[in-house]
Amino acid sequence: MTFSTSPVAAGLRTAYAADLTAIPPGTSVSICGWVNRIRQHGEHLVFVDVRDHTGIVQCVLAKRDDLRPEYVVQVSGEVFPRPEGTENPQIPTGSVEIRDGIVTVLSEAEPIPFSLDDRVEVEEATRLRHRYLDLRRERMQRNLRLRAQINSAIRAAMEEQGFVEIETPLLWTPTPEGAREFYVPSRTQPGSFYSLPQSPQIAKQLLMVAGFDRYYQIARCLRDEDLRSDRQFEFTQLDVEASFVGQADVHRFISNAMARVIANVFDGRTVDIGTISWREAMGRYGSDKPDRRFGHPLVDVTGVFAKTEVRALSAPHVAALLDPEPTSLSRARLDQLVERARALGAKGLLWVKVAQDGEGYSISSPVSKLLDRSEVEQLLEQTGAGDGDVILLVADEWEKAVTTLGQIRLERGRHLADPKELDLFWVVDFPLFEGLDEAGKPISAHHPFTMPNEEDLDLLETDPLSVRSQSYDLVLNGWELGSGSIRIHRADIQRRIFSTLGIDEETANSRFGFLLEAFRYGAPPHGGFAIGIDRLAALLAGETNIREIIAYPKTQSGIDLMTQAPKQLDAATLAPLGLTVRPVQRG
Repeated sequence: MTFSTSPVAAGLRTAYAADLTAIPPGTSVSICGWVNRIRQHGEHLVFVDVRDHTGIVQCVLAKRDDLRPEYVVQVSGEVFPRPEGTENPQIPTGSVEIRDGIVTVLSEAEPIPFSLDDRVEVEEATRLRHRYLDLRRERMQRNLRLRAQINSAIRAAMEEQGFVEIETPLLWTPTPEGAREFYVPSRTQPGSFYSLPQSPQIAKQLLMVAGFDRYYQIARCLRDEDLRSDRQFEFTQLDVEASFVGQADVHRFISNAMARVIANVFDGRTVDIGTISWREAMGRYGSDKPDRRFGHPLVDVTGVFAKTEVRALSAPHVAALLDPEPTSLSRARLDQLVERARALGAKGLLWVKVAQDGEGYSISSPVSKLLDRSEVEQLLEQTGAGDGDVILLVADEWEKAVTTLGQIRLERGRHLADPKELDLFWVVDFPLFEGLDEAGKPISAHHPFTMPNEEDLDLLETDPLSVRSQSYDLVLNGWELGSGSIRIHRADIQRRIFSTLGIDEETANSRFGFLLEAFRYGAPPHGGFAIGIDRLAALLAGETNIREIIAYPKTQSGIDLMTQAPKQLDAATLAPLGLTVRPVQRG
């Protein structure tokens, strides 16, 4: 008799390790996997722990001297409960074993260069050099399978909402999306190049013109940018676009998909998805992707010091923060925070220590003698400071003050956040422009096809930096999962945006001609969004580096240590492409 609760490969396996606890005692099974551990038991028996991706099972065998760790084996025998007192509660399969096992060695293995035990720290370069071994570890098996769960939930959610999955090209044309692109030489068109897509942005907008009013894709994208913990050359995103929609519709589509993902990964867990404006996010947390889990928002105390005689507090904006861990702030540490604020570009930082003094409070600060009683009372009232608290103050231009103190808030308090909490929310009403270039022209905060807030259209020519966009980000636990916007589909508004940006008609046609031409044939109102699946999977897996949820990642220098890519090509390979490589001049 055989038993299995999972799909199996015909002929070799009849059950996975995790199946065995549900199998009736005495049932004959065959499992396949890797030898995890070998333990001698007397002269005639050996215990062999066999590992597959679902777990580890103990197999009781007649003594054999030819088995080694990481040998690939098939074990056939009968399932029985372990004898009382020998169970292993540390593993899910620790209550059962396979007895009278017959082992078939399917493949031998040389000694491996590092332990696969997740409790053993292994140098990252060693892990990446032997990634095929690293992926055998329980942690990596769990992470990549969780990522597959995410993709499955996304597809189900999008299809339920009427979206159709359409693949867009990987060999594409250069697009003006802000990031450096990878280029691919054409053999059939010598001297010409494709670009690898930064995103399917323009391709999906063309699909809206084509009448596919609800498109999605789990898209592979590439950007030639410096790598870091949350960025690789290659990344994957849920890419979405829909016609005849507003912001609320796009938010609903994506929120439904996220709710489905979280329920799928965490066994039915629900999460509330709120909304906060960009201005509020910046003002309260000093970030457009705030981590709100540990509280301690910034407080606007500009009014407290409107008439102050303290020169360091006389500024357009004064932001205050109750330090999350005031007892750890020695004078030396406070001096370090002052230097940190300066390193972040602010003029400096002031601190105020609060202590109970009888029925009231006293303060100590480098400027305590310059603060009048009214300023102190208002400061304590507005910040809610009490005995033992330390108030940190940064005075500067609004954005500089809040971003500086917001960064210090993160550095001081992020470790206090509950890692199991999921704080998911939308950030809306971003500025349409992020500043001015050297010629005094506005710079698009996103791309030049983002629709302005219609209430602000009259400000385009007179006060462009005050114009809000119909763009939005989705944030989870202080990480930006993705961004999107309602697109410009009206020719008159697009011309005004180009004019504001200083883009003339010739330049516009050169850079965006095929999109603008398509829009002349009837473009519906449309908007979309893209979620970074790498970041999402890392967060839900409890990882801080996206390399841990990618099968074959690159190092920070862009090298694949396993394959040693990128590699040089010889002249014979380059010749049909019309390319030669000049020696690099290294200074």
